[in-house]
Amino acid sequence: MENSKKRDIRQLSLTDLEAFFLEIGEKKFRAKQVYEWLWNKSLKNFDEMTNLSLSTRERLKSEFAINHIEVDLMQHSNDGTIKNAVKLYDNKIVESVLIPTSKRITACVSSQVGCSLDCNFCATARLKRMRNLNPDEIYDQVVAIKNEAETYFNRPLTNIVFMGMGEPLLNYSNVLNAIEKITSPEGLGMAPRRITLSTVGVAKMIKKLADDKVKFNLAVSLHSAINETRSKLMPINDSNPLEDLAEALQYWYKKTKRKVTYEYVIWDGVNDDERHAKALAKFCKIIPSKVNIIQYNPIDEGEFRQASQESVDMYIRVLEREGIIAKVRKSRGQDIDAACGQLANKNEVAEI
Repeated sequence: MENSKKRDIRQLSLTDLEAFFLEIGEKKFRAKQVYEWLWNKSLKNFDEMTNLSLSTRERLKSEFAINHIEVDLMQHSNDGTIKNAVKLYDNKIVESVLIPTSKRITACVSSQVGCSLDCNFCATARLKRMRNLNPDEIYDQVVAIKNEAETYFNRPLTNIVFMGMGEPLLNYSNVLNAIEKITSPEGLGMAPRRITLSTVGVAKMIKKLADDKVKFNLAVSLHSAINETRSKLMPINDSNPLEDLAEALQYWYKKTKRKVTYEYVIWDGVNDDERHAKALAKFCKIIPSKVNIIQYNPIDEGEFRQASQESVDMYIRVLEREGIIAKVRKSRGQDIDAACGQLANKNEVAEI
């Protein structure tokens, strides 16, 4: 029986595993042993589950598969950044990135194969959305970068950001399931405060995050606080305008008491004037927040170009004058196709 015909064992809950073992006449505690091998020790094959009998391992192999990812292509930047093209069990490709700094090592992971949101400045928008990632595929990206951090830097993984391919809130249940596996003591045991989910601003799903009492951080890819400009950059603004986003963020803060981070790129001739800077400052006062001004990586010969340093300095002055924390985030890995989606675009497998 081929792997593709077998059930992926990581789709089963602990309760499902317990039912399976009881059904085949095994002790219930075997389920917890297998669960630990899968989610705490991140095993990729049944043969290594050494506290199970050989016959039990053979039974598992006959009935189940472990559809783990493979790093298909790894690129190392001069600044230490590592970018992975990750091959999934069905040969689709997504990407993940290890970003090292002096104080932390961050995993940037994907949540969908491609994206459906058509943001005009984003390389991933050129890949049609093919499917959502399963929880184990998200978890596996984190494990791969955790191993790379230990192998290449002799340091632990400290942070995770959902800023790779796809919109996490359009794959809501799988993303939250993956985060549960990453943060639970039975899984990788990472602290939720070390995780940041970035969204383009799907208002009703931001409210759902608040209702679900999530413990991780929220970032919003904003790029303009003027509806006309934002809609040109990000078509989702037509159905989720800034007024709806503001209401959702107020709801988020009321429920969680946690500030939000706005991600903001300043483009030449698009949003690089004082009118846009003042609009951003006003929007930032809706709830406690901070701003990350992100350096832009052009995609091919696209229409979007990084704004001048004078424009960036002007934004910082306007925001700081209003008491808003703003930091400029230098782009990493520019020599290895660093813009989101570029690595996957260079792999034909992405279109299979």
